[in-house]
Amino acid sequence: MSIVVTGATGHLGRHVVEQLLDKVPAERITAVVRDAAKAADFAARGVKLAVADYNAPETFDGLFAAGDKVLLVSGNEFDKGRVQQHKVVIDAAQAAGVALLAYTSAPGSLTAALADDHRATEEVLLASGLPYTLLRNGWYHENYTENLAPVLEHGAVVQAAGDGRVSSAARADYAAAAVAVLTGEGHENATYELGGDEAWGFAEYAAELSRQTGKEIVYNPVSPEAFAGILAGAGLPGPLAAILAGVDASAEKGELVVSSGDLSRLIGRPTTPLAEAVTAALKG
Repeated sequence: MSIVVTGATGHLGRHVVEQLLDKVPAERITAVVRDAAKAADFAARGVKLAVADYNAPETFDGLFAAGDKVLLVSGNEFDKGRVQQHKVVIDAAQAAGVALLAYTSAPGSLTAALADDHRATEEVLLASGLPYTLLRNGWYHENYTENLAPVLEHGAVVQAAGDGRVSSAARADYAAAAVAVLTGEGHENATYELGGDEAWGFAEYAAELSRQTGKEIVYNPVSPEAFAGILAGAGLPGPLAAILAGVDASAEKGELVVSSGDLSRLIGRPTTPLAEAVTAALKG
């Protein structure tokens, strides 16, 4: 029985493989990648590599085996028909008779357009009859902390979330939840609503940045339309800018608050505080 991780060299997938290596022998892990060179470090540690592409269904033929546990990390190509990409993996897993397929989805409360592909993928997965786990990941700290340069330059956090709050957590936390499911028992046909222990607002985030940098950083709330324009001006494709602005509009409605406690329960510890992610980003 292998534990198979798709998108294994992506931000989340890499965390998952790293954490799996702490729990199971390397030869039990298969990293699915598009470019084997990007996973050379995993191969050197004994992880099996499988080269496959969501856009090429034939590359998944024979990739899975009966009894495998599979983590389907959602694709990030918003313009490539993500539901069809995910269906390629689900169909191959169904044909092989895998023991479990876990999918990284979005919070059940999220109504923004970002959630549409996730809901459709969940429907495909449930219709497949496969034993499944829905990992409905909330927002990542890193969505904010990985691009601090403009915030520090302008002294302002600019978002379209109003006074909305966000239950974000570190990527490593969400990866730990996936690892708990892939290496544990009793997660078949379960849905987990995953988010950080403490919800925060953007004024608090700006205050934390001010505290850690010693600079005055304010929160400047703008409309979703204005935010989409700012993102597009920074080089994001228009459709993606609109999707991200839509997430902020959902945050203002409270849709990014996750109060289930599922994440800390699954990983057996408190989730990483936002302040810790800010510290790590400023050091980096």
